[in-house]
Amino acid sequence: MDRHAAFARGNPRAWRYRPDISPFAAARDSSIEAQSALAGLLPSDAPLVLLEAGSIAVPPGAIVEKQAVGVQMVAEALKPAPSDDRVVPLGDADAAEMLALATLTEPGPFLSNTHLFGGFIGIRIDGRLAAMAGERLKPPGHCEISGVCTHPDFRGRGLAGLLSTIVANRIAARGEVPFLHAYASNTGAIRLYESLGFRIRCEVSVLALRRPSI
Repeated sequence: MDRHAAFARGNPRAWRYRPDISPFAAARDSSIEAQSALAGLLPSDAPLVLLEAGSIAVPPGAIVEKQAVGVQMVAEALKPAPSDDRVVPLGDADAAEMLALATLTEPGPFLSNTHLFGGFIGIRIDGRLAAMAGERLKPPGHCEISGVCTHPDFRGRGLAGLLSTIVANRIAARGEVPFLHAYASNTGAIRLYESLGFRIRCEVSVLALRRPSI
């Protein structure tokens, strides 16, 4: 959470992101103290999402709303980023359109202020936000590509691959390792990322948890 400290809620035993930015959370370890701290961060009106390699401990009292298997992919031999005049930076002024596109296409958790993670770029076609991609988790020396999505009206034009390549090369130019996540069942996305120079590093478990309603 070093680079995202301003977005954090919790304590050293368990952290979560601000609820308008991201549902991701993590406990320090599987100890009773850490798991109890994580349980204290659980909301009742929306899930917290845990993403880890291997199995995930469920904190006491938590309800498992969803579980899935994903893959973590890291850049191994990136394709060079092409130049495309259609690509524009996205920010606060585009937040409503970004949320609408992500809500429609479901690239992963995307909330009203997820764009504050920064680094988002997009392509507009006929004034509409056709596709976007950006940055999310930033562990030391690494940066995650996320929010990659294309409106159904504009699929099949290579927009997701183009934007992902640009974001990945920008991350690499900073001396960081680009990485990303995809559901293991999303073979189309995995093939796309492999074609861009990513390889599967490991499988990950995904759990969406919430507090029981009273």
